[in-house]
Amino acid sequence: MEGFNFTIPYVVRVVDVNYGAHVANSAVLNFFQDARIAYLKNLGGYSEMDIGNECGIILPEAHVKYLAEMFLGDDLVIGARITNVSRSSFTMTYRIERAGEATAEGETVLICFDYEKRKARRLDVKFREKVEAFEK
Repeated sequence: MEGFNFTIPYVVRVVDVNYGAHVANSAVLNFFQDARIAYLKNLGGYSEMDIGNECGIILPEAHVKYLAEMFLGDDLVIGARITNVSRSSFTMTYRIERAGEATAEGETVLICFDYEKRKARRLDVKFREKVEAFEK
């Protein structure tokens, strides 16, 4: 997938489909989360609860642009990348394709969050370096 160094395959399941017989709006955010979890693991064994510096991530903002219906059994490819890294947050951008055609795009803002102290913290230097190296 052009512009994405990381992708995962996904087959649309019954639980993803709504009464309109297509993928539910809310399911697309779950697709993004699946890609995000896999991306973090691939980056260096990270998870949503551990991106270094005793922090996980918290999601205060999400945007989705639906481009085409998706249906039960569709073979999808979900791309994820990290963009716009700042002191304590970063943006992940996503793209979902079926047979090379975009079906959805979006982004999430993610904040480095100390769940024990319940506050935002600076991104871990090693995490930042791994992101920069991977996304070059």
